[in-house]
Amino acid sequence: MISLENISKSYPTRTGRHWVFRDVSFSIGRGEKIGILGRNGAGKSTLIRLIGGIEQPSGGRISGDMSISWPLAFSGAFQHSLTGLDNLKFICRIYDKDPVEAAEAVEEFAELGSFMKEPIKTYSAGMRARLGFGISLAVDFDCFLIDEIVAVGDKRFQEKCAEELFVKRADRAMIIVSHNDAFVRQRCDRAAVLANNTLTEFEDMDEAYSFYRANERA
Repeated sequence: MISLENISKSYPTRTGRHWVFRDVSFSIGRGEKIGILGRNGAGKSTLIRLIGGIEQPSGGRISGDMSISWPLAFSGAFQHSLTGLDNLKFICRIYDKDPVEAAEAVEEFAELGSFMKEPIKTYSAGMRARLGFGISLAVDFDCFLIDEIVAVGDKRFQEKCAEELFVKRADRAMIIVSHNDAFVRQRCDRAAVLANNTLTEFEDMDEAYSFYRANERA
């Protein structure tokens, strides 16, 4: 299980401290899938970065006994002077994965061809996203963090991503942040809404959507 206990996040600004959200709490067990809805700017991506350990909360505690992915397609941790292959090897050492086996899987999935041996700084944003997605799948995790990444690549590649993630890894836990309520309804067991600087959970999807739409117009 992964538990968030009274998580808050703020940033200093010229006009004072800006609170993205306060006292966010929820938990997710193995195999569960929760969707977090919120309009643009509500703090969805910030929350997913906190869960993935990319940023630290201003208050509260995140704990659990499941391995957690970085946000899928996230490429901010890459060393851009190194090649895609060298970045993959480095990540494999951290997660104790076979680099040869991982390289074969990532090369097949990400479809980067000879660019796997080129520096990350020569990649387009889409290529970096495909590499990040591919490495996430090669490392494999108990819980995947998904931040609207189904938009990576063309339609064929998006379908390939969905097959790998939602079919082949259907037994994994997933935290999906989105402003697309139809996508959350399709992929998740339950939903929560990030609005008014806090998170509200719902067992009933229709109630979650009604609350989300009301706050989307606010």
